[in-house]
Amino acid sequence: MSMLTPPGMGGKYRITGNKYPRMRRPRRRHRIVLAAAVSVVALGLAGWGTSQLIDVFTDNGKKATAAARTPDCKPSAVPAKVLPKPGQIKVNVYNATPRGGLAKTTADELKKRGFVIGKVGNAPAAYDKKVRGAGILLGAPTATDGPLTVLGTQLTGATPKTDTRRTRDVDLILGTAFKKLNVQREADQALATLSKPVPKPACDTPRAPRKG
Repeated sequence: MSMLTPPGMGGKYRITGNKYPRMRRPRRRHRIVLAAAVSVVALGLAGWGTSQLIDVFTDNGKKATAAARTPDCKPSAVPAKVLPKPGQIKVNVYNATPRGGLAKTTADELKKRGFVIGKVGNAPAAYDKKVRGAGILLGAPTATDGPLTVLGTQLTGATPKTDTRRTRDVDLILGTAFKKLNVQREADQALATLSKPVPKPACDTPRAPRKG
């Protein structure tokens, strides 16, 4: 047996030459390929899960931000105006037109509607033949949101004005464009509308941001 013959080989296999053979295990490429494929799939799943988590938190953040920006808005009613009744308003009726008897007939109609009638006659010189519209409602500054408002429901187009008087009575000065008082049913509806509470609008719709 040669000295180069590995023990146990019985001399069957002899090694000649000056190089030793290298003993290598067979390469298992299919295992490497399989491991690489598993790694790729695992990385893909991890990335997908991460993106899902990001989307969840992003959506929650957007919803929370939108909820914070949207106030809890509920329409509320403004208290109704407390207006005097016609029986609490004393009206002086003056005729500033060339037509005779107009102040008397108008005063009679207002009396039927519940108003208290004061003076009736021709308009003072400052207004006589100088009122071109339907009429003028004249009273103290404190009568603006009360007696003048109620009296204004009786004549569409009448112009409210104030003077320096300290009394609570008001004047209705009939102008050249006056024809007749409003129909009582329409006047009553207008007065009822003024006495109702007015709901406040809900929160304003947020404006879209400008582009560019």
